[in-house]
Amino acid sequence: MVAIPSDEVSRRVAVLKRFRELLVKQRDRFRDYVAALDKQKDVIEKGSAEELIAHVEFEERIVADIFSIQKVIDPLEDMYRLSFPEKEAEVPHLKAALEELKTEAVVRSERNKELLSRRMAEIRSEIKNLKANPYAASRRSAYTVSGTASLVDIKG
Repeated sequence: MVAIPSDEVSRRVAVLKRFRELLVKQRDRFRDYVAALDKQKDVIEKGSAEELIAHVEFEERIVADIFSIQKVIDPLEDMYRLSFPEKEAEVPHLKAALEELKTEAVVRSERNKELLSRRMAEIRSEIKNLKANPYAASRRSAYTVSGTASLVDIKG
């Protein structure tokens, strides 16, 4: 067995620790994302536009975080593979949990997308029905005479 210099061991340990930290952070962000998707489903079903906008903005921030963390994970994973060709026991477990969360997030995102599409179709239908309502077009303001505006002399 070949002895590894202590500075190389320190470097490998640092790579492993950082890689593990980032995987845990990424897993937590995906958990946040899945939770946000669940809340978003409820908001879509309630039909609150303001809440939906807030959830979409929150979701966009989480996704941006996920992508920025992934940009760091990819090169660290390469370094990890070079440093630990025999594989370490905890990292594959973390990666498997992360993949499960990714799959779950995709499924829930698709569900919300479909739900939102249905809700938008319902709203379009309601708008179309309002436009087609003959009574809605003939409504007149109490301040108009025979449907046209007129001037009133208030000075006398």
